Amino acid sequence: MPTVLAILAEGFEEIEAITPLDLLRRAGVDVTTAALADGSPHVTGRSGITLHADTTLAAVGEREFDCLFLPGGPGTARLRADPRVRERALRQHAADRWLAAICAAPAVLHDAGLLAGKRYTAHFSVANELPAILAQERVVADGRLLTGRGAGTALDFGLLLVSKLVSAAKAREVAQSICA
Repeated sequence: MPTVLAILAEGFEEIEAITPLDLLRRAGVDVTTAALADGSPHVTGRSGITLHADTTLAAVGEREFDCLFLPGGPGTARLRADPRVRERALRQHAADRWLAAICAAPAVLHDAGLLAGKRYTAHFSVANELPAILAQERVVADGRLLTGRGAGTALDFGLLLVSKLVSAAKAREVAQSICA
């Protein structure tokens, strides 16, 4: 099964993280959640929900994953400020592995120069920074780049990840099991 690393920063958007992570795990994907901050695996989202991540980004070290997943929300500022996230995104791209970002998180990929010439969507809050944003699209797949517009598209985004990482048939199976 494919492997996914989801980096959770303080202030992450809970729906954008939990919904895709749940769908990926239902599909049998090996998902690792990593707290951005060193020390504690506990990460509190924008709505005050605290998750216990599987590990920390520091503890992940150089381990490689098939997909890097970045949820958005106010925590995106922390993702953008941490050079380890940019470095990991660049390595992921160089290895032709999947990059997935939702809401404001595509801005992290923009900062790394990874959106140039790509089709993508993102939240309207970062639209002024992303000149080629497809603002009306709920989710967009362009090669190994998967993007979602925001919390309201988290289910669509999660099913897109399952479709691309596992199969369209598995995405349909998971969608049917949750009455989507």
